[in-house]
Parts: sequence; structure tokens; C-alpha cells
Amino acid sequence: MQRLSLLRVSEDRGAVSVLVALLMVPLIGFAAISIDLAAAHAERQQLQIGADAAALAIAQDCAVRYCGGPMATAQEYVDRNTTATDTSVAVEAGLSSASGRVTVTASSVRQHSFAPVLGINESDIVTRASAGWGYPTGGTSFLPLTFARCEYERRTKDGTPENPEVIVLPKKDEDGCLDPNRNPVPGGFGWLKTDSGTCTATTSVDEDAGSDPGKSVPNGCTPEDFERMLGSTLLLPIFDEHGGQGNNAWYRIYGYAAFTVTGYYFSTKYSSPDPPCSSPQQCIEGYFTGFTERVEGFDYGTDAPDLGANAVYLLPDQ
Repeated sequence: MQRLSLLRVSEDRGAVSVLVALLMVPLIGFAAISIDLAAAHAERQQLQIGADAAALAIAQDCAVRYCGGPMATAQEYVDRNTTATDTSVAVEAGLSSASGRVTVTASSVRQHSFAPVLGINESDIVTRASAGWGYPTGGTSFLPLTFARCEYERRTKDGTPENPEVIVLPKKDEDGCLDPNRNPVPGGFGWLKTDSGTCTATTSVDEDAGSDPGKSVPNGCTPEDFERMLGSTLLLPIFDEHGGQGNNAWYRIYGYAAFTVTGYYFSTKYSSPDPPCSSPQQCIEGYFTGFTERVEGFDYGTDAPDLGANAVYLLPDQ
């Protein structure tokens, strides 16, 4: 009986060995799926992050009118974000300055450790990212006010976050920028005709914007509208030509600049805490500043003037 028992154990061990041998291939296959594919996915994520960073970096260079060496920039940012050491990463950068678009392609070949048992020695990994840049070409401003180009140029030299300027309405003509009446147009003080029932003004570069005459806050504006603007940076239209008078006055929009509102006083009803001026004056306080965010409600392009309000953003890949 003892010999029969030993023989049975020996036979069982042989069966287990055969079973393990039969299952080895699918077990390695599962390892290929869980380890090799996971590693490939992780490398793809790294490459995608690198391609995104590279596209944005090139777009940022181009937004300040210096695209530099896009290939070198792309390779640098992809390499920074890729830790794979078993293979090199190939990078391509396609640049279109006219359309304000750059596309970066990053690719590598991933060598597998377990997948070769299934006949898969390596995988090609390809990622792509596109970014755009531009300057506002038109949109809806949440403060229906415009400034002359010469005012903007002078005030960007003087106004800073530490030293915001108080701009009195009607605007003072301290350097011969505006006409002798200190108004851009007779009867106009920089207010724009608002979109129906709102405190916003929609304008476009190289197009005329109508003037809302008089010093009074335009119809459609509420105290709450101005309260929301306080402390915010807004895109304001800048004009370089003007004409007409009263309700027929117009401003030719040159471009858009970012203006941070720090205070205002237009009346007792329309006044910020600790206003920068008081009756009978009306004024707004703030400063022009650089701005690199894409503002909702605005279109962007490369053919608009760069007044410090450029935007860089990822684009859907095409």
C-alpha cells in the first residue's frame, strides 16, 4: 500500500508540472498585458505631457514675436518630461506663424520584456500636441470704455500695480494726445454704445465702435456690474482714429489692452470703496498690464496689434 501511495504522489507531481508548463504561455501573456502594456501607457503619458509642454513653450516664444529655434525647444521640453532610458525619443515641430499654430510630434519605440513570447517585441508610441497663440481681434468687453492709442502708450510707461493712475473723465489732455477740448470726440468721453440691455460692448479691430455720449454711465450698467469689475483685469478696446460728434461719434478700434481696475467714481451710486476722486469729478483708477490668458468671448489672431494681451493655449489636434 505504501508503494502505491508513493507512485500516486509521483504521478500527481508530473501532472502539475505539465499543467504549469501549459499555463506558462498564458501566464506570461497576462504579464505582458499587465506589465508591458502598463509601461507603454506610462511612457505614452510622459510623451504626451512633453509634447504639450513643448507646444506651449514654442507658442509662448512666438507670442512675444520670437519663435527662436522650435525644434530645439521641442526636444528640450519633451526630454525634460520623459524618463525612458531604453530608447531615444524623436521629436518633430511644425510651425505656422501666419496661422499662429505649432504642432509637436514626439515618438519612441518601447522594447517589451514579456510580450515577445506572444510575438510582440516592441511598440511604436506616437503622441501629438498643438498649441496656438495670438492677440485679441474682437470680442465683448465687460467695461464699455475705450482709450486712445496715445493714452495707452503714455500710461503704460507710468502706471504700475504699485502706482495706479487716476484717469479723469473727460480725459485730461496732458501731452496733446486728444483734441483741445480734452475729449476724443465732441460730446464723447470714452463710453461706448453697449450691447442691448447689458453693460458690455462688442467691438472688432479695424471696425468703428459707436460712442455713448455724455459723462453718465451707459444705460444697461448697474452698480453690481462695476462692483464685479473692481480688482479684475479686463480687455479694453484701444482706438487710433475717431470722428463725428454726439450720438454719431465713432472710434476706430486699433487693438485691445489689459486694464486692471483698482477704483472708480462716476456718481454716488457708482462708486468703489475709498474712491479715487469725488464729485464733481468722474474717474476710473487702474493700470495697463501684461496679460497672457485667453479671455472667453474674444477671438484671437496673429494679425492684430500686440498690446501686451497675448494668449497661448492648447488646440485640439488635427
